[in-house]
Amino acid sequence: MSDPVNTYPTQAYPNQARIIQQDRSPAAVARQFEGVFAGQVTKIMMESVEQDDAFSGGHGEEMFRGILAEQIGNSIASGKGLGIASAVEAQIIRLQGGTSDGE
Repeated sequence: MSDPVNTYPTQAYPNQARIIQQDRSPAAVARQFEGVFAGQVTKIMMESVEQDDAFSGGHGEEMFRGILAEQIGNSIASGKGLGIASAVEAQIIRLQGGTSDGE
């Protein structure tokens, strides 16, 4: 029987302790950057719209507006995007010394 004091959470759930590998290629990183950028721009645009009390979602809408803007940004980036991902990717490759293997 194991000692509950010395049992670590990572021992109880070994599969949960693995680090999730993400695609670190310049293209994927540039696409993620474009998604974050588009989300931030969307959030600023949403905040600049004057809210009407009759049709506003109130405090609940304010709480989830950032999440909505983030998802809209990710949707924009996963489609055709804004066109900045290719420039960001080229800059990442240049800064890595001309390689695009993600290492």
